[in-house]
Amino acid sequence: MTQRLIIGISGSTGPIYGIRLLEVLQQMPDIETHLILSTWGEKTIQIETDYRVEDVKNMADYLHPAQNMAAAVSSGSFKTDGMIIAPCSMKTLSAMAHGYTDNLISRAADVVLKEKRRLLIMPREAPLHDIHLENMLKLSRMGAVIMPPMPAFYQKPTSIMDIVDHTTARALDQFDIDHQLSSRWLEK
Repeated sequence: MTQRLIIGISGSTGPIYGIRLLEVLQQMPDIETHLILSTWGEKTIQIETDYRVEDVKNMADYLHPAQNMAAAVSSGSFKTDGMIIAPCSMKTLSAMAHGYTDNLISRAADVVLKEKRRLLIMPREAPLHDIHLENMLKLSRMGAVIMPPMPAFYQKPTSIMDIVDHTTARALDQFDIDHQLSSRWLEK
């Protein structure tokens, strides 16, 4: 049976996380991806990566414009296994925490929450102030998994992509998706 995942890329630093998720999931024929890419997400891809926005869009099985509130993913009757927002801007985080569904990323997240499906958010901001933390706590209490992309060093990464892959692996673990991106912790 095909698993359906929504991938949101909002306008925050770190679109490489969403891109890497799409690259990995593209190699898994039993997973159907639905990409929602915000306008600022597109801009950040151009600023921070060597990827062409069109190439990123083509990594997904389905592309939904962020302004299309009539997209399938905006309805609870469209069954998905959840959503990953990588990266998640503080604007998007705030919109989700307050039910302000002004674009398809926040609307799809709202649907995932109301349907009690898995929502994983990779917020990108530092340092964090009280409003950021309160919004994350509010979403966590609603069932969202808050997973800031924090590097781990026990695997002795030798490149930025090693760090990105470790975070991507952790996100995939939250959806029980098998991968070979990083090794598991073993007792030393």
